[in-house]
Amino acid sequence: MIGMMPPLYVLLALLLTSIGLTFIWIGFPLVLGVVAVLRAFTNLHRKQAGWVLGTEIERPYRARVPGHGMYRRVFAIIGDPATWRDVAWLFVEMAAGSALAITNFALLVGGIGHITLATWWWALPADADVNLMGFLSVNSTASAIFVGVPVGVMYVAIWYFASPYLMRAQAWLTASLLAPTEAARLANRVQQLTVSRADTVDTQAAELRRIERDLHDGAQARLVALGMSLGMAEETVARDPAAARELLAEARAASSQALAELRDLVRGIHPPVLADRGLDGAIQALVLANPMKTDVEIDIPGRLSAPVESAAYFAVAETLTNIAKHASASKAWIRLTYDDGKLTMLIGDDGRGGADASGGTGLRGIERRLSAFDGTLVVSSPIGGPTVIVMSVPCELIAGQER
Repeated sequence: MIGMMPPLYVLLALLLTSIGLTFIWIGFPLVLGVVAVLRAFTNLHRKQAGWVLGTEIERPYRARVPGHGMYRRVFAIIGDPATWRDVAWLFVEMAAGSALAITNFALLVGGIGHITLATWWWALPADADVNLMGFLSVNSTASAIFVGVPVGVMYVAIWYFASPYLMRAQAWLTASLLAPTEAARLANRVQQLTVSRADTVDTQAAELRRIERDLHDGAQARLVALGMSLGMAEETVARDPAAARELLAEARAASSQALAELRDLVRGIHPPVLADRGLDGAIQALVLANPMKTDVEIDIPGRLSAPVESAAYFAVAETLTNIAKHASASKAWIRLTYDDGKLTMLIGDDGRGGADASGGTGLRGIERRLSAFDGTLVVSSPIGGPTVIVMSVPCELIAGQER
């Protein structure tokens, strides 16, 4: 920690200077650059403090709104209370944090120095008289052994027992300033819900447009053709029974096609197998229809609510579709588990990798679907594979249907 002091001073000086230069244009890019470094620095200390305290310290920064220019971004950063809490942490860390770190360091180094005093006593002047702890005199190699070693052992013992408390005190100082306040948590939560609600509304609107388009271009067109065939058959049945029979056969084929398209449409809204057999059976049926070899492991001790099961089913289905289209994979695997109030879906493949949730509509659509339930999607897909997608949805089992 002592070696971190110079960067703290440099960061503070650069930040205050860049903010002061915002009255001319050069200050704006400086603020963005310095704040990026500052946040990376404080995020590192959040991780360190969280490791010491045994808890994760969240990042308190306001989410960046896409589309804003450089000037608005700078003013948003300056107006973010978390930025000024980072600055306050710099001051506290340079004062109290330094004192705690130096105390911890001094106890250890001082103890080692006292224990080894006899080994380098020869380098001191012959008449040297070292005063230890204000009242113990060391003036020879023998006294360095019989006095210095016990004092050094005492210092090391104090360091050994006090070091965890000093580290926790420093971590507590870091957490008290760098962890988000309740107001910040609430504001971030409101912002997340606002974005999630907007995404959900957009997704539902797109789904309604898809259903309308499928009905218009599919089943509706088939039913119109069916009506026309029946009308023509009615007109020709008296004078040309053979032609009427052909028209009736066409009408029967059109009705079968319309029925099949309606079934596909209903299956795309809420698959009947999901209601009959639950998420477990629906995923198994989905895998059986998938041409790629897919291993499945499902451990869900009961039924989930219908909306959650539907979202999970379509998330898995869309992911398998993306794998078949883009991954060039020969094998995939699915693992669904439920633990501690959370459904976790892990889907992987041995394909070429390179999947990016921000770069395509498929994964982004899955993320939007899950966000309606406060779910998350994490993608690990290095170039060359394998790709692993982890989706989580907080939910509860339906009472009385646990297994």
